[in-house]
Amino acid sequence: MKENTTFELNPRLSADSILVGEFPLTSLLMMNDSQFPWFVLVPRRIYIREAYQLNQSDQSVLWRESSSLSQLIMKHFKGDKLNVAAIGNIVSQFHLHHVIRYEKDICWPKPIWGQHPMKPIESIDLKNCLSDLLPKLEKIGLKRALNNRK
Repeated sequence: MKENTTFELNPRLSADSILVGEFPLTSLLMMNDSQFPWFVLVPRRIYIREAYQLNQSDQSVLWRESSSLSQLIMKHFKGDKLNVAAIGNIVSQFHLHHVIRYEKDICWPKPIWGQHPMKPIESIDLKNCLSDLLPKLEKIGLKRALNNRK
């Protein structure tokens, strides 16, 4: 049997999210949950379960991409707090959550995980959100996914 040497997104991440585009190292996903502005960075590297398993160069790129994304989405969504987490108990493929929180959201001040079922984003809301957000993401190095082309 041939060993897999190609990056593949975990099926659960794929099913629960929308591919927004790609930064140099990571794929940017938007979780399909209308309750929170919620993004996930996934390094396109195989067999990575933890951040320390990335080489030093990739670790530096990951934190730069995360920092740039964090600053942009906090400003764009006018959040009260940003939760950044790499949990991985259900999906072992390394991925870094970026969740905008508001003091009036349904889970505040608790973490969002396991509190409420996800509520899918309406297609018109997704289109409106991405049409406003994508040009800003491109300014920080994102290449749009094919399904998000102008």
